[in-house]
Amino acid sequence: MQKFDILIVGGGMVGLTLALALRQQSLNEQLTIAIVDRQEPSALSTDAELRVSAINLASQQIFANLGVWKAIENQRLQAYQHMHIWDKYGYGQLNFDNTDVDQKDLGWIIENKVIRTALWQKAQVDDGIHLFTEQALTNITAGDNEVFASFANDSPILASLVIGADGAHSWVREKMAMPIAFQDYDHHALVATVECQQGHNNTAWQVFLPEGPLAFLPLFKQNTCSIVWSTTPDEAQRLQALSNEEFSQELTAASDGKLGKVTLKSERVSFPLTMRLAHDFVKDKVILVGDAAHTIHPLAGQGVNLGLLDAASLAQTILKQHTQQKSLSCSIALGEYSRWRKSEATEMIAAMAAIKNIFSEQPLKLPSAPVKLLRGIGLSLLDNFAPIKKQMVKQALGFKSHLPELAKKQDPLKN
Repeated sequence: MQKFDILIVGGGMVGLTLALALRQQSLNEQLTIAIVDRQEPSALSTDAELRVSAINLASQQIFANLGVWKAIENQRLQAYQHMHIWDKYGYGQLNFDNTDVDQKDLGWIIENKVIRTALWQKAQVDDGIHLFTEQALTNITAGDNEVFASFANDSPILASLVIGADGAHSWVREKMAMPIAFQDYDHHALVATVECQQGHNNTAWQVFLPEGPLAFLPLFKQNTCSIVWSTTPDEAQRLQALSNEEFSQELTAASDGKLGKVTLKSERVSFPLTMRLAHDFVKDKVILVGDAAHTIHPLAGQGVNLGLLDAASLAQTILKQHTQQKSLSCSIALGEYSRWRKSEATEMIAAMAAIKNIFSEQPLKLPSAPVKLLRGIGLSLLDNFAPIKKQMVKQALGFKSHLPELAKKQDPLKN
């Protein structure tokens, strides 16, 4: 029997961030942590990875305070100082700039593997974090005092708390029969790496098409972007069937030539988009974080940032209990975490639904011409009204009134 204070199922970006936050901030009697994940990070290739994340300032601060931001920078990333958003068949556009909020950068586009590798390497050298990579768990049972988790051919794990950080199709959530609300967005996300003739100019680009948004996210090479094309399942299938040359032509046309000629440089991967929200993020001594608790539409690139704030918030909740020598599984404290993070997730889900509906071809079944005119007027007004623009940028950067301490600037020497 192997005993730990906390078992984290899932060693992705959110699970590893949680583990490091718990270890680094528990100063005296440090918590012992087990992480179960069979997929160790593989080496980066010279080509960009397909899965990337838009990291905002709050998430960057979490990484800086955990001492992993330098390791991420030393691999590769791309900062952006501008955002350009426009309506393909409308009349308006929005432009955001780092000077709108007096920041050096609006955010960073980073390959998921880069972030996970930096976090994993930090966890590997921490004596209080034990990585289990040989086998997957086969069962989990919550008892009166602890949670029992078993492998097929290894000693079981006993823990005071179990954290499900194992993604949208969470095994932990399923085993614990934690119900979720879900809704098909009727969109598939098609991702790929492309080369842009005119370069990305340190800008995140997004065009709203009738079937859904197409984003060009700047990568570490000045002429390379990662695309996320959210569109209907039928349109995604059609785009997948095109030749590389035909697909490149459609990308160039869809982007109005603003990045010059666009050329496909990788495979194309498509996956369905579904909204998920767990009814409760806590059951007994089991807690959900990240995609295991919620998934949202990627049109604003906030999914990973939401999960990282889950990790920082849960670490803060647990450590408060630990510091006060109270039970880690206190239902009152964990209930506060659940309400805090579910409120944030619900707000984000609602915001994404509103944006998606506003830019749908005919929202509310209204005639298309008046809708396009009103949408264009609205975008133009926003683009020229500095106070609202500033507030929108601050929200995107992660500046909220109720941030966990780890997401706030703590030690300038770590930046």
